[in-house]
Amino acid sequence: MTISTMNNNDKLVLEKAKTGVVIYNLSSWGRIRISDSDRLRFLHNQSTNDFQSLKPGQGCDTVLVTSTARTIDLATGYVLDDAVLLLVSPNRREFLLQWLDRYIFFADQVTLTDVTENTVAFSIIGDASHSVIEKLGAGSLIGQPYGNHILVDGIIMAVGSGLVIPGYTVILSKEQEKTWLNKILDLGIVELSDGQWEMLRILQGRPAPERELTDDYNPLEVGLWQTISFNKGCYIGQETIARLNTYKGIKQYLWGIKLSDTVEPGTVITIGEEKIGKLTSYTLTPDGHFGLGYIKSKAGGIGLQVTIGGITGEVVSLPFVSHEYP
Repeated sequence: MTISTMNNNDKLVLEKAKTGVVIYNLSSWGRIRISDSDRLRFLHNQSTNDFQSLKPGQGCDTVLVTSTARTIDLATGYVLDDAVLLLVSPNRREFLLQWLDRYIFFADQVTLTDVTENTVAFSIIGDASHSVIEKLGAGSLIGQPYGNHILVDGIIMAVGSGLVIPGYTVILSKEQEKTWLNKILDLGIVELSDGQWEMLRILQGRPAPERELTDDYNPLEVGLWQTISFNKGCYIGQETIARLNTYKGIKQYLWGIKLSDTVEPGTVITIGEEKIGKLTSYTLTPDGHFGLGYIKSKAGGIGLQVTIGGITGEVVSLPFVSHEYP
């Protein structure tokens, strides 16, 4: 599916993602194993969330940021008995491996291992995902907090679909892929294409590297409050994030934008002659054209009428992000 075309099957699959259940292959996403005795302290110091408070069987989303709090990636960490498994965005694992390695000092007991090629991952998405996970032997996860996970035959099964839609993430070895994927597909679950996932990502407002996550933006502008601990102490980028929070200094926010037609990402957002932001992502949905974009906070928010390359748009809220101060 391209951003400008949609067929009836796309519409049916997307509806299933909301009211039924679908599966999406996350194997192109990176998987980094962080082991040895300082693993939790290391991740605690290199990202925005509080890893030192987590126990084996728990997990969380976190943002990896630069020293000036510019976003690098949104990742999910699963705390195992002997390691933390970090699920990172496609095309980011090599950069992150090099970036994280720079912060391992001589006395640190930390080992980074790229396990992407030896593992596979997929997301089970939709309201009916609970019955699926129960049939896979992980029914005890139902109702547990986001990121909680258990091992079933050596397979990580975790709460959370990667979207603000009920679901679960499953990570297993390459050797187990065929058996378990067939077992899941035999339950009548349909697969999301990359284009269909991209549509859901944009509709939900999940930010992506090189789109919403770049050197131009910090996690508070994105609206990733759920990934940030404000009382855990020092970490890379902490001073900037704390200052922005304390003095309410956020200059722009990520919003959804209902569009009247196709618009190319990167197009400037305006009100009259005034430039107020930039479109970062675009998709065609069953309900019309839709995009993500950053808009100056002083310009306004929900309901704001804007122009993007001659196309009209209306600013709307997004399920995945929030612009309310906690």
